[in-house]
Amino acid sequence: MVLAALPQSTPSTLARYYGQKLSWRTCGVPGFECATMKAPLDYAKPTAGDIRLAVARKKATGKGKPLGSLMVNPGGPGGSAVGYLQQYAGIGYPATVRARYDMVAMDPRGVARSEPVECLGGRAMDTFTQTDTTPDDKRETTRLVDEYKKFAEGCGAHSPDVLRHVSTVEAARDMDILRAVLGDRKLTYVGASYGTFLGATYAGLFPDRVGRVVLDGAMDPSLPARRMNLDQTAGFETAFQSFAKDCVRQTDCPLGAKGTTPAKVGTNLKAFFRKLDAHPIPTGDADGRKLGEALATTGVIAAMYDEAAWPQLREALTSAMKENDGAGLLVLSDSYYERDADGRYSNLMFANAAVNCLDLPAAFSTTDQVEKALPAFEKASPVFGDGLAWASLNCAYWPVKPTGEPHRIEAKGAAPIVVVGTTRDPATPYRWAQSLARQLSSARLLTYVGDGHTAYGRGSTCIDSAIDAYLLRGTAPAQGKRCS
Repeated sequence: MVLAALPQSTPSTLARYYGQKLSWRTCGVPGFECATMKAPLDYAKPTAGDIRLAVARKKATGKGKPLGSLMVNPGGPGGSAVGYLQQYAGIGYPATVRARYDMVAMDPRGVARSEPVECLGGRAMDTFTQTDTTPDDKRETTRLVDEYKKFAEGCGAHSPDVLRHVSTVEAARDMDILRAVLGDRKLTYVGASYGTFLGATYAGLFPDRVGRVVLDGAMDPSLPARRMNLDQTAGFETAFQSFAKDCVRQTDCPLGAKGTTPAKVGTNLKAFFRKLDAHPIPTGDADGRKLGEALATTGVIAAMYDEAAWPQLREALTSAMKENDGAGLLVLSDSYYERDADGRYSNLMFANAAVNCLDLPAAFSTTDQVEKALPAFEKASPVFGDGLAWASLNCAYWPVKPTGEPHRIEAKGAAPIVVVGTTRDPATPYRWAQSLARQLSSARLLTYVGDGHTAYGRGSTCIDSAIDAYLLRGTAPAQGKRCS
């Protein structure tokens, strides 16, 4: 199946959305403006009601001819684009880019400030995040299933209407309304991680409206959920192997001395996880949380996204393994879940599940299916495989049926689209970038040979200069360009 483009003419039923005027106001961070944009809750019934979407921008202030709006999205799904703009993109993108573009972001429907999906309160979410995702017996399996059911039921109870309309296709259509409202003839966009799926979907729906589009840390829309989860499991193993090789070269590696193989480092970490499974350790947490296997695993996974976090991970593991202090790994885990010191969670994980479970049929529908797939997941990652296999059961009990299915995106007729892949990316494996680049009719594949999740703005002058040249001058990198 190939994603079909929408008609080039705007339906009359959507005219009031495309013709709306935004009322901008100063907000939060100096130099930024915010507004609320309306879109139809249900594009199939555009007269049935609106959804209100949060938008932010920082206007171009530099010299030179303005290039319009540059829309950004950090991924997730569930990451706040408005927060990303205000905390990073609006101040951290290259000055030359910020000088020529109005930097713009919109929280996708169901995310952060855009009628957020809500599921569980803080205490209930604490219980959910501490639940053992490597069950050893029927009792532990039942408890994990019960937690997935409570999570899903909470989402269905708190966000019944929005939950049916947070698909990536709908969010991409919202982007086109914003493009028009901002007065841009074509979309200029940088999407990271899940933001690449959002951007590619936009290109497939509106190929004639594609301007300069960068998809960094690309996802592959043609994969079913089980294959996607299995590939990601292998991606985290690749990243861990890289961490392990680096760790044993350091003087403070608690998982092995110089010369220890990555496989042995992984075995040592798994042994530590099993120890925590039986005997969680103190963390000093005000709410009394201890560090068990689930939170420790999440803390390690969180550090795989950015090699700059590896020293912090070594320190946290040392404290936990040698001093019986789990505070450091708990900090990493809390950062992954976006839990603050007062025990409040952002809606990141709620929106993440809501979008994923609507976009694709569940990876597994029964515990028996997970158990049969465990060998494949454990082969993909001896360290994380069993936990990530069981985590793939989360959509099995979702209260809303999926509306999407795996599909190719070709976007025939679109202007050149830059697809960026990192060879040791844990969350969006490099093969996904290769696959998306083969699907998109006008793609240029740009490769970063290195570690971490995504590549733009993470230290590679080669990557940054290639993307900057494309955004500022429209010069796409040569097909197959590689950077390190």
